[in-house]
Amino acid sequence: MKGVDAQLEHLPRGQTVTVTASPTKGTEPTLELAERLARDGHRVVPHLSARLMTGRDEVGRILERLERLGIDQAFVIAGDAELPAGPYEGAADLLEEMTDIGHHLTGVGISGYPESHAFIPDATTIAAMSRKAPHATVIVSQICYDPDTIRRWIAAVRARGIDLPIYLGIPGVIDRARLLRVSLRVGLGDSVRFLRKQHEVASHMLAGYTPDELITDLGDLVADATSGIAGWHLFTFNEVERTERWRQELLSTLGAAL
Repeated sequence: MKGVDAQLEHLPRGQTVTVTASPTKGTEPTLELAERLARDGHRVVPHLSARLMTGRDEVGRILERLERLGIDQAFVIAGDAELPAGPYEGAADLLEEMTDIGHHLTGVGISGYPESHAFIPDATTIAAMSRKAPHATVIVSQICYDPDTIRRWIAAVRARGIDLPIYLGIPGVIDRARLLRVSLRVGLGDSVRFLRKQHEVASHMLAGYTPDELITDLGDLVADATSGIAGWHLFTFNEVERTERWRQELLSTLGAAL
């Protein structure tokens, strides 16, 4: 916990913070950290991984626990566990179970994929979003480094009649080598190829990547009240200190909130 403590010191109080679920450690550490952050005054969004859930009883207990903690948001994902621990293959299965059980959550996030997933066919991700959307309140996009790809994806989502607010997922400040490793691990093959083509961006990444280019290129969408883009979601990869320092510098420069 020492490393976690060092990072948490740099979170501004009251910030909305997501807590990921590890396929190796299970759901309990996620809930414990979410509880701690909630006590410290943060608005917490724990990840609930479908493939880590053993069944309806566990899902019900977790929902009751979140309600006792005063946590009213969650982000529901399939998760990276190779084999499901119970009957839920993906996020849609878990979302449908949660709705059937009944819950207090006022905010339920789901993921979206601007580019083709390296391991999941496009038809599958599209069908999954159609199943997930009726049980959700917001979409958070997976990282993509190509602004044109992101724009096309948003248009395609809207064309399918899905009008949920979208948060654009962007990486925080992170070392180039680590960002490339993470991107490949989560299946961002097209994005990595795009990134490598951008020599100017790649040179900046030698010292550490920042999402300034994406914010510049996509800022008009966030500013447009008719776009349905709710804002940015920063994936810090536990580089909280560096990302928060960059965010504060950007806010100071722009004189506006992200």
